[in-house]
Amino acid sequence: MVLAAAIREEIEIPEGVKVTLDDEVIVDGPKGKISRKFNHPKVNITQEDYKVIVQANFPKKHDKAMLGTIRSQISNMITGVTDGFTYHMKIVYAHFPMTVKVNGDKVVIENFLGERSPRYAKIRGDSKVTVKGDEVSVTGINKDDVGQTMANLEQATKIKGRDPRVFQDGIYLISKE
Repeated sequence: MVLAAAIREEIEIPEGVKVTLDDEVIVDGPKGKISRKFNHPKVNITQEDYKVIVQANFPKKHDKAMLGTIRSQISNMITGVTDGFTYHMKIVYAHFPMTVKVNGDKVVIENFLGERSPRYAKIRGDSKVTVKGDEVSVTGINKDDVGQTMANLEQATKIKGRDPRVFQDGIYLISKE
C-alpha cells in the first residue's frame, strides 16, 4: 500500500472577499462576516495570494474526508458572504388553515391540524424568515444556520400517528438558491 505524501486543495478567493487565518477562519465580504474554528491535527489551512490552501500530510482515509469537509465549509463561507443562501418553502394544508408568523427568534405555527396549542420552530443564527401568503423564505449567509432553520420548520409540522397519504399538511422545501 502506497500512501500519498500530501493532498492539497485550493480555494479561489473572489474579489471583494477578505479571508483572515488566525486560530479560526474569518471570511469577510459584501453581505457580512462569518468565522469558524477548524481543529483537526492533520489538516493545515494556509493562504497564498488569492487562494486558501487546505493540505493534509500523509493522510489516512479519515484525514482525506476531513480535508474535503473543511474545503467545502470554507467554500460555503465564501459563497455565503458574496451571494448568500435562500431556501423557499411552501405552506400546505387541506384540513385546517394554519397561520405562520415570525415572533422574535421563533416561528409560530398556529391551528396546525386544528390543534389548540401553537407549535414553534427556532430560527438559528442570523437567518431571516419571511412569510408571504403560503410562501416561506429562509435567507442568510451561513449555510448551516439557514439549513437548520429550514429543517426546524419542517420538523415542527411533522405528523405522527396519522396516515401520511391523507394528512399531507405541513411546511415543505420547494427550492434552494
